[in-house]
Formats: sequence, structure tokens, C-alpha cells
Amino acid sequence: MTTKTVALATLAATQLMVILDGTVVTVALPAIRDDLGFGDTSLAWVVNGFLLAFALVLLPAGRAGDVFGTRPVFLTGLSIFTLGSAWCGLAWDPVSLVLARFVQGLGGGIASAVVLGMIAGLYPESRDRLRAFAVLAFIGSVGASVGTVLGGVLTEVASWRWAFLINVPIGIIALVVALRAVEGTPPSGVKGGLLPRGLFAEHRFALANLILLTLTFAGFTFQFVTTLYLQDALGLGALATGLAFLPVSGVIAFASLGFSAALAERFGSERILTAGLLAFVAGMLYLVRLPETGSYLLDVLPGAVVMGLGFGLAMPQVTALAMGALAPEHAGVGSGLTTTTQQAGGFLGTLIAAGLVTTSGYAAGYVAAAIALILGTAVAAYLLVNAGRARAPKGTERVPEEAARL
Repeated sequence: MTTKTVALATLAATQLMVILDGTVVTVALPAIRDDLGFGDTSLAWVVNGFLLAFALVLLPAGRAGDVFGTRPVFLTGLSIFTLGSAWCGLAWDPVSLVLARFVQGLGGGIASAVVLGMIAGLYPESRDRLRAFAVLAFIGSVGASVGTVLGGVLTEVASWRWAFLINVPIGIIALVVALRAVEGTPPSGVKGGLLPRGLFAEHRFALANLILLTLTFAGFTFQFVTTLYLQDALGLGALATGLAFLPVSGVIAFASLGFSAALAERFGSERILTAGLLAFVAGMLYLVRLPETGSYLLDVLPGAVVMGLGFGLAMPQVTALAMGALAPEHAGVGSGLTTTTQQAGGFLGTLIAAGLVTTSGYAAGYVAAAIALILGTAVAAYLLVNAGRARAPKGTERVPEEAARL
């Protein structure tokens, strides 16, 4: 195994821990409430404390990665996250757990803020970079469904505390490996504001983030609405619901890790991104027709599989387009902003989906996801047309993607 592969595995493992921490804890909330004496209102802060701290630190941490180098920022974040996880597992009352979750969120946000920039620096070649981002796309998708399953198993077999304590040995191992294998990007020496003006000099970065916003909005909407449908309409439990999402994760892995990068090398990232978004739209439109008393195999799985195929094709491309548009000295803050975009999309998707399902039913949530994706597809088509124009002066010769961005 090469040093690059070990470094990528370490960065991916860190992201997986952070993602799992959201879904694992959700399943454990009733046990936490009963054990520590939370009220119904205060229990929400077990989730919100982590998310708030995570969101607040992303941009400052990304900027710190540019100024001081991404490696020390990543190591600091991973250390804080690991210590926060241990504190969560040992919490003795509601206040101690909420404070520990806030610390854990700070660490997770600091580490996650620079991961995309570190991967971009680790793989300068377009094809290799796409494959690396495909790994992260898979990690993001599988983390949600596996987290539900893992949370149910840990809570039932051991204790809710292991939903947090399981991060400690993984975090320590990741720290040891990172000290040896993860180099990161060097300090840029560029100082200034939190969002430097040069960050948006390349319009492709802003447009790619807009597409990413619609993609994550739709992805979280799909997860939220489908979870409610599986449990409330079909009567599945938490563990069975997590298992029901596994085929989707498998399709995303197949598309993102299997052939997304190869297709992009042949046809261009913009074409594959547009095709993936269109497939995602098709999956959402299929799910609009869900009956109140339906079947998982006939009514849910086909649309979910098409959605997974589209997500698996599109997610690595949009991430690569965003990070590839950045100047090296803005890799850290660009990584933090792109991660913030993902969080914002997920927050808005869940918030709006919750309102729509309550007032208008499941179909309205899927329609909202489809509308958002249609907007993203239009922006992707604009990038595709502009990429074609950039290549036009060369006649029939293909210009490498990196050159087309200059």
C-alpha cells in the first residue's frame, strides 16, 4: 500500500467517524434520555450542539489551513474530536454531554474543513483526484445508512456510550497513522480576511458549489422522507430501515468508485455531472408516486437505485470541479467553504422536507428535491456549454480539463 493510499484512507476514516456520529447518536437518543435524565426539549441539543459547533468552525479552520498549513489543522481537529468522543462516552449528566458534544463538533469541523484541500493536494492528476473524491462520496453515502444500523446494534448489545467511545480507538489509530503518512499542503503565507477576494475569481468554483448545494439538498431530502415512509407507512424498525438503505449505498459505491472517473476522462466531468443529476431527478420523480401502503421492492427500491446511480456519478465530479477551480493558496478555505455548502444543503433539505411532509405528504418532499436538482442540472449544462467553447479553438483535439479551466 502506497503512502498516498494510506493518507487517503486516514482522511476518509476521519470523515467516516464524523458522519457516523450524526446517525449513530440519533438512534441512541431514547436510551440517552432515559439514562441521563434529559427532557424532551433539551435532548435535541445532543444533536444540535454538535452540528452548531461543526458549522461555526468550518470557514475559520479552512482559512487557518491556508495560513498555517493543512496538516497541523487536521491533526488538531482529529485530536479534539477524539478527546471529545471520550468525554461524551463518560458524560455523567445532560450538561456534561451537551458540552462534550460541542467540543466533539469543534474537532470534527476543524478536521473536516481541510480534508478536501488535502486530497486535492495529494492527487494533482485529474483522474486520480476524481477517484479519491469518489471514495469520499461513497463514505458520505454509506455513513448514513451504516450509522443507523451500527447505532441500533451498539445501543441494544452494549450501551449508548459506545456510540461515542467507538471513536476513541479509531481516532488514536488515525492520529498515529496521520503523523507518519499525511503531509498536507504547506502554509501559503497569504493573509487577509476569512473569505479572500480571489476565492471567487474563478466562477466555476461558485457554480460548482451551487450545484453541490442542490445535490446535498436533494440527498438529505431523500434520506429524511424515505426514512419516514419506511417507518411510518411500511412499519419498518430503525435497524430494518438502515438495512433498506444499504442497496443505495452499494449502487453509489458502484457508480462513484467503479466508473465515474473513467467516464469523466472519456466524456468530460461536465457531461457526467449533468447525466448524474438527470438520473437523480428521474429517481425522485419515480418516488413521487409512492402509495400510502406500498411495497419496498416495487415502490421504493427502483427509484432509490436510480437516485444512487445519479448521486454516485455526480458527487465526485462536482467536488472535483469545485476544488480544481481553486488556486493552491486558497485550497484550505475553499475546502472549508465547500464542506459548509454540503452542510447547508443538508440542513435546508431536512428542514424543508420536514415541513412539506407534515403539511403536504411524502410526494411534496420528493418534488422539492426534483426541483432543486433541475436547477443544479441547468447550472451543470451551462458549465458543459462553456467547457465546449473553451475547447472549440482546438478543433477536434481534446483539451485536458485542467487546461480548459485556465
